[in-house]
Amino acid sequence: MTSAAPGLDPESHQREALERIAAAPNEGSLEELRVEFLGRKAALSEALSRLGSLPPDQRREKGATLNRVKAALQQGLDVRREALRSAGGGTLAAAEAIDLTFPGRSPRRGHPHPVMRVWREMEDIFRGLGYDVARGPEVDNDYYTFEALNMPAGHPARDGFDTFFTAVDGAGTDDTTETRVLLRPHTSPMQIRYMETHQAPIRVMIPGKAYRRDNDATHVPMFHQVEGLVVDEGITVADLKGTLEYFARAMFGDRRRIRLRPDHFPFTEPSLEVHVSCMQCDGSGCVLCRHSGWIEILGAGMVHPNVLRYGGMDPERYTGFAFGCGIDRVAMLKYGIDDLRSLFENDVRMIGQF
Repeated sequence: MTSAAPGLDPESHQREALERIAAAPNEGSLEELRVEFLGRKAALSEALSRLGSLPPDQRREKGATLNRVKAALQQGLDVRREALRSAGGGTLAAAEAIDLTFPGRSPRRGHPHPVMRVWREMEDIFRGLGYDVARGPEVDNDYYTFEALNMPAGHPARDGFDTFFTAVDGAGTDDTTETRVLLRPHTSPMQIRYMETHQAPIRVMIPGKAYRRDNDATHVPMFHQVEGLVVDEGITVADLKGTLEYFARAMFGDRRRIRLRPDHFPFTEPSLEVHVSCMQCDGSGCVLCRHSGWIEILGAGMVHPNVLRYGGMDPERYTGFAFGCGIDRVAMLKYGIDDLRSLFENDVRMIGQF
């Protein structure tokens, strides 16, 4: 066979190269052989580059021969590399380059966000009281968000929610309560959804996100809220007070006391504003509690008969109580955070303190 380039016999070149490749002790040596036999300055590469100088009748034959040699060498390299890696030889060069006696770097340990810490603590408290934990859709319709909660169209209480209405395919065309879609401004719609799918007795807490058009030191457009609902025969305000007092002491300490003040929510009757004795001054008066000794933490009340009806419950037989509490606000009080917005700025210097 005529050689494709002076001094290069394809068959002997291939045989010699494959023998050396098969004997390579590690990947470093194998890489050196790859450069020697297939690199830009390799004899085979130079022979391929000179094909253009051959007569046309020889160019095709010599080119095919050289390309077969090149493919055989590449295959030999791949097979040997795989064998070295399977045997552990592929990590030898890297291991030799590492000083195993040098002290390692410990990865930084993460921890739950303050809001999630409080969220999980609330779940633990109410699970201990026998409550189920449920979730609900963050995008809901007007019916569950307002209508079924005793707030029909035109009700003045709707104005205070400053809600975000949105549009989905086919929604909003007839402007009914089922087609008016919005980001829920509270977790209360799950009261109706849960009653529709569960029979009394009901004990459930529903944590989740809610959305309102607010943004200041104590309000943000997206916040976290927990809803509580109990429905059974003979439920009274005394049951509500005992539950919330237990919650306040479990969350803020055994010395905490609560007081109930009259309020108004369309979905409860009577409605109550719940205060807890200040955890900073123990009720004696300070800046945190505005020198009153008390801090408002949630709203509550007995479930309105109309809401029970919307949920499929007979108000002549069943009564119940409900409460709503801002998880973010509890986190602020528990950890002494002044500005709610700092919880959502992703500043690890601030979050890492808790």
